[in-house]
Amino acid sequence: MPEGPSLVILRDEVHSFTGKKIRAVSGNSKQDIARMKGQTVVAFRTWGKHFLICFKSFTVRIHFMLFGKYLINERRDTPARLSLEFSKGEINFYTVSVQFIEEPLDMVYDWSADVMSPEWDPKRARAKLRAKPDMLACDALLDQSIFSGVGNIIKNEVLFRIGVHPESRVGNLPVKKLNALVKEAVHYSFQFLEWKKEYTLKKHWLAHTKRTCAHCGGPLQKKYLGITARRSFFCENCQEKW
Repeated sequence: MPEGPSLVILRDEVHSFTGKKIRAVSGNSKQDIARMKGQTVVAFRTWGKHFLICFKSFTVRIHFMLFGKYLINERRDTPARLSLEFSKGEINFYTVSVQFIEEPLDMVYDWSADVMSPEWDPKRARAKLRAKPDMLACDALLDQSIFSGVGNIIKNEVLFRIGVHPESRVGNLPVKKLNALVKEAVHYSFQFLEWKKEYTLKKHWLAHTKRTCAHCGGPLQKKYLGITARRSFFCENCQEKW
């Protein structure tokens, strides 16, 4: 599943289609995608893991789920879920969810929760965490209402870097560690973005999919933890459990 920084890259890649009229629409989505034909794209936006194609009176939300892909100015042999053709170029989405949003986006999304947004608000994130003291740290980072855009890779890397065990209770974290969790979630997300652009992301992983701790040299544990049951890679020696 693409994480928030990957969708920022997509947004930048399709920026040239902003202000352009859609000449043709096709795909196997069950939504009324034909209504986009003849419409002009007002903007491309992202909120966490949601890619948003904005028109004057509605928005199309693309969610890439686990295996979604996109191609710009080229196609696969398999049918696309959604294809948008412009006078010069096209965007094709595969294995994605397509939904229409009729309301203004400010009524739908809390932009202050998006770790990649200029409107990100660390104070609100800390308040949300304090309101859920029994939540595990591994679940907190994947809670999109708190850290929109953070996915499993970012979760594992953040917890390793700040030395927090994934099964720590948020309410038990010292203030310094809670602040570090919030700060590093954003910091690492922007590092993720830069490394992804350079095609060097995996080279910078310290914990995700690794077997040996980069700090102490001991074995890293791999377990499916929390209510999300997502893979967690962590060091029992270097990541303290609170």
